Amino acid sequence: MLFVGTLIASPVTASLNDSEHICKPSLTEAIPNRTLDAVDASGFVATARELSGKKREALILDQLMTGNVPGFLRQLHPVTFKGKKRNGGAETTITLCVTPDYLAVGSDRDFLRVPIGMNTAMSVAERFGFALPTTRIVDAIYAQADGHLVPGPMTPGPQMTSTDYFSRHNRLVERQRRAKGVSLGALMAGHKKDLVLTNRLRSKPGRVAIYGWHRRGGKPIQPLSTVHDAEYADYSHGVRLVSATAYVNGEERTLYDVLEDPQLASLISKEGRIPDAAQLAAVKRSTAAVRVVASAKHPRGASDNPGG
Repeated sequence: MLFVGTLIASPVTASLNDSEHICKPSLTEAIPNRTLDAVDASGFVATARELSGKKREALILDQLMTGNVPGFLRQLHPVTFKGKKRNGGAETTITLCVTPDYLAVGSDRDFLRVPIGMNTAMSVAERFGFALPTTRIVDAIYAQADGHLVPGPMTPGPQMTSTDYFSRHNRLVERQRRAKGVSLGALMAGHKKDLVLTNRLRSKPGRVAIYGWHRRGGKPIQPLSTVHDAEYADYSHGVRLVSATAYVNGEERTLYDVLEDPQLASLISKEGRIPDAAQLAAVKRSTAAVRVVASAKHPRGASDNPGG
């Protein structure tokens, strides 16, 4: 289905088929290859089980930056928006390329979706050549997903941020995915809240912005919120990546250019224009994360397998 402004339109098969060829494998080339000795999720959980906060975050960041990402996450999907520019005129089509699921550590056979804080998410996105979605992009992903999962809230409390909760929730998601017959690599949604890019981060610096966890019918459980500190991450959070390369009527533009364009931004952002969007994303990075980024750049030829 195509996402038109704030409305869901009827499928336009020709446009979707054309857009499927836009999300080229080259868009994921900045994600390092997964090395042959990379740990699976079970090994990662065994190491991280007693860790929390900054220590666990550093471990996750190291795994992601060194390419310990399942192969199916490198299969990008098009999400399409259609509408008129702010000043009217001819209809405009914007196509974005998004990961099929949320960031995970491990292989295709054994992976863990990893909730992370805002600074870490921004750093990983930039290193990989991606960005975080806006709330409108999150809605469009849900509307156009191949598989819709049902949110699975767990008992609230301090344990929400534990590695055990991360692992338990991941098992619940996997059980539901298999029961619904949703294949790995298919565009799926509904099982996590998204970390998002929003103008609110200017007035609420040092916070994490979250949104989503859509119920059947497309209404999110979580409205846009910046209540938590930037380092906060619980089991319900996920990081969906959007390629920094966008396509406007088939022509390449950077996603940040589109978000800063007063004529186009409202097609992919409920807030309209996000001024200096690239800077807004960059300034959220932590110094520690930048150091890891600089030390974790692996050449593409470092492994025989790009994923799991």
